[in-house]
Amino acid sequence: MSFVLDRRADIDLEAFFKVAWQGSPLSFSTDAMERMAAARRAFTALLDHDQEIVIYGVTTGYGHQASKRLNPEERKQQAKRPPIAPMTSFGEPLPDRVVRGIVLARLANFVEGHAAISPGIAEAVAAMLTAPSLPEVPALGNGCPGEILALSHLFADLCLRVDLAEKDSLSLINGSPCATALVADASLAARRRLDLAHQVFALSAEAIKAPLGHFDAALDAIWEDPYEAATLRSLRSLMASDLTERRPYQAPVSWRILPRILGQAGRAVAQAREVAEVSLRAVSDNPVFIPPDAQNLYGRVMSTGGYHNAKAAPAMDGLAATWADLALLADRHIDKLMHERVSLLPDGLRLGDGYLGCLAFASAGFLEQARQAVSPSLLPGMESGGYGQNDVQTPVFLAWRKEAEAARSFEAVMAVLAVVASQAFAATEREAPPALAPLVEEVRALVPPLVEQRALANQVEALAQRFNTRIFSATG
Repeated sequence: MSFVLDRRADIDLEAFFKVAWQGSPLSFSTDAMERMAAARRAFTALLDHDQEIVIYGVTTGYGHQASKRLNPEERKQQAKRPPIAPMTSFGEPLPDRVVRGIVLARLANFVEGHAAISPGIAEAVAAMLTAPSLPEVPALGNGCPGEILALSHLFADLCLRVDLAEKDSLSLINGSPCATALVADASLAARRRLDLAHQVFALSAEAIKAPLGHFDAALDAIWEDPYEAATLRSLRSLMASDLTERRPYQAPVSWRILPRILGQAGRAVAQAREVAEVSLRAVSDNPVFIPPDAQNLYGRVMSTGGYHNAKAAPAMDGLAATWADLALLADRHIDKLMHERVSLLPDGLRLGDGYLGCLAFASAGFLEQARQAVSPSLLPGMESGGYGQNDVQTPVFLAWRKEAEAARSFEAVMAVLAVVASQAFAATEREAPPALAPLVEEVRALVPPLVEQRALANQVEALAQRFNTRIFSATG
């Protein structure tokens, strides 16, 4: 079913999920097409009305040639040149769902006329979402102040097939739709990843028979934090069972602080969602056209820094740090569950001749990968390619890669913890709480309880991949 775009407000995370993840096609409403056509007419009228107007990349050159004024014939010649020169980044491509998300995010500049793009080209961009495949966009080497390297890969072919007029090409490759799509993609996955983390950590808490006081409803109010309260409610719901025989004393710190660390994770996920929602509906063009009003009959054009989304990288950094912290807790659970003196469970969770101990080594390796991926995405200074104009680089592509690496490593640690917790229930001949029974069934379908020695790598890897597939599923 086609998604019909009328206003910028229509572009939210639900729309992003439908278009980017589920592959929905997109079309503009009649009102949107009329609005874009009116804005284009107003923009060309402004150019005709004010022969002295300075509009970056329209009446001037690009980049370090911004001081060069162009006459009407020169600006038309410049406009017709497709964005081939910026196609210099290369390497591993972004996932197709992210590229679709970039195309969707690109339309926020178009739909209310702020790009002043030719309406036919706007339609051609939307039509890209119905193509069998989209151009590959490199995830690496995008070291420019904005996103023109990545966007030139995405739109250069289209530019070779259409007639470009003043500002059209610039409206395709300027702005920050890549940052928007990257943080939106990370946000959607983060919510599902955190839901899975709640399940696996609840299973671990039940495996060690953690005292229910660690998650008591009285804490909801006295901790004064809505994310921690939501986490406490979630864990209590998942752990609800008939088990009355619990540990006679408190569990290790890594279990007791679960509600607070998971609560902070909920805050990081919510912040990423807010950044994504704001970015999806925001205009980020440079230069940006403000359509005519009573005070400005021809409209206005301003050169801006809209191509630099300053919110996206910190939001993704926050998610990366969250996955590393949760991976640490999971790694501690894995170790403690297998030590009889701490867990009060059978030593090594032995059931027959099977030995799980070396799984902890793998967990430690993935934990360190997650931690290595965490670093602040500070503004990268640069002086290349701009002759003094382009002196700050965007960090969003690097931030997305780090978040993705930390997240995938955390999923691997979660898979190990799920296997160890499942073994704990088998070794003590217990059933998991009803809300967690489907998770145990899912784990054991790929990694049955260990009763004799067998290689676990492929099985645990398959479970980690199952978790990843669930997180990035295009359903529901």
